Amino acid sequence: MAFSSELLTILVIVALGLAVLSLFLLATTAAPRRRLRGAAAPPSATLEGQADAIRRLQVSVEELSQADARLREHLAASVQRVGLIRYDAFEDMGGHLSFSLALLDEAGDGVVVSAINGRQDTRVYAKPVRGGDSGHNLSDEEAQAIRQAMAGSPAVSA
Repeated sequence: MAFSSELLTILVIVALGLAVLSLFLLATTAAPRRRLRGAAAPPSATLEGQADAIRRLQVSVEELSQADARLREHLAASVQRVGLIRYDAFEDMGGHLSFSLALLDEAGDGVVVSAINGRQDTRVYAKPVRGGDSGHNLSDEEAQAIRQAMAGSPAVSA
């Protein structure tokens, strides 16, 4: 089988074109590969980077732990225990308009407030509470409000 010289010339030109194209493609794809291989950090640098990241995380966790402790301290002094007793202070009054309200923190410190509702006026009394008890004389309703508040679990657990 013999090819004409014209056909052989076309085949040689196409082969040369394909060779040049393949060299061009090889050159353009080899450069990024070399850059990637050269840019890869050595394993020791990668480990050092990870160790540094872990140290930063440890510092952040410690800061968060300290902030949490400060918040717990502040919350311990906030009102967490509440007791409310409504009652009729006088026999001729209805509707349970009188009340005793105990507002206590986690340790049972706070205040008990009583409002005695009568026909002509309403009187309000406040008595300090320490550790679930008061140095002042307490009415039965005030003592009951404090017991109710102390029996309830605090809003924030330690």
